[in-house]
Amino acid sequence: MYPIWVVPYLSSALVIGLIASFHILPSHLAVGAFWFNVYIERKAYREGRPELLSFIRRYTLLILIFCFVFGSLSGVGIWYSATVSSPRGISALIHNYVWGWATEWVFFLIEVATIYTYYYTLGKVDERTHLRIGYLYALSAWISMIIITGILAFMLTPGKWLETGRFFDGFFNPTYWPQLGARTFFMFGIAGLYALLIAATLKEREVAREVTRLAGAWGLFGLILGALFGYWWLKKLPPEAQDLLFGGTLPYLSTLLKVAAISGGIVGLYFLVFGILFPRLNHVPLALLTLIVLFLGILSGEGLREGVRRPYIINGFMYSHQVIGADLPAKGIVSEVEVLNEKGYLSRLGYLPPELKTITEKNRLSVGRILVAHECANCHALSPKGLRSLPRLLRGLGLKTPEDLAGFLEGLDGYPYMPPFVGTQEERLAAGAYLSTLVKENP
Repeated sequence: MYPIWVVPYLSSALVIGLIASFHILPSHLAVGAFWFNVYIERKAYREGRPELLSFIRRYTLLILIFCFVFGSLSGVGIWYSATVSSPRGISALIHNYVWGWATEWVFFLIEVATIYTYYYTLGKVDERTHLRIGYLYALSAWISMIIITGILAFMLTPGKWLETGRFFDGFFNPTYWPQLGARTFFMFGIAGLYALLIAATLKEREVAREVTRLAGAWGLFGLILGALFGYWWLKKLPPEAQDLLFGGTLPYLSTLLKVAAISGGIVGLYFLVFGILFPRLNHVPLALLTLIVLFLGILSGEGLREGVRRPYIINGFMYSHQVIGADLPAKGIVSEVEVLNEKGYLSRLGYLPPELKTITEKNRLSVGRILVAHECANCHALSPKGLRSLPRLLRGLGLKTPEDLAGFLEGLDGYPYMPPFVGTQEERLAAGAYLSTLVKENP
């Protein structure tokens, strides 16, 4: 086990979620925008309307700056936060899909090269060549999404990989195709909203209105088809995930689903009214406000996608506290739960100094804090205030004494959304002792 990252007032998983949700805005724009770009560019060349290229230049500049500066920074942020938050989870994904990620990075490098080439050669090379550059970018960006989606979907529904351990058995898993379809068409919706924002800045009003109508239709089309694929994704969820979402086990998940649906409806209404029907009413402030609504929908959707995977990082294989919870004979991997319950969780913490490897009356609280951090801090804040505050949760349950809290930890696996507390009885008592100080210090 690696040292754990404890985030005050938040959880380490929530930090990843916030960064990843923001990352969708530039990353999905980077994928979806160029299909709209080359469509407008082809229209300009085919109809002999060079005035449409003013939109192309501004839209491409937005993609170049927002996607390849802020998108790249947030992408690095995801890797950094995920690595320090869940190093064993990232290690498992890399060991299984290193060639998938390597392939994705190749296409990302093509994206970087072609976006600059496309922008700086606009009007400087022949029309056919420039369109080919645009198509190369659009296709490379979409292939990147095709690969990343397989890895993301694998975490929720590993499919036959749990039996075979094979690359493609995990990649083409039960939720892969609906998630790929949803992301593909939702990226058109995101691209359409950004196109409305850029169209509102154009000085040529006729061009602005035409692009606004096209972007509105493009975005509305993407949202509708994305919602259909999203519904398919919901139907393909494993039974335990559907129970968390629809069975009332975790009510906040159904709230997130409603927020995502309402946000999508508001954005779709904007496409219809301000994009298609009354394009002259499309203005920058309104488009920016709708972009905020879109982000709330994305944040809710990503929270839902992560929430239905609880209590796992990789469903049916690795728990959220990074303990392997099931055998994988195809790769020679065995469950760690039984071994750690017998030998102790502390036996796997190689970074501990010798004086903390054995529990004594003197170090009980210090060891308890380490155990709670490792097994709880990925999902819960250890502070009295914050999201999913562990002290507040325990006070609500009326648990105060170390013995009561240790008993609660022993029965954690009775909650379908919680991983079991792994360790010996002595370690549970140490963790209970530390948790009792949190409850008493924060009345």
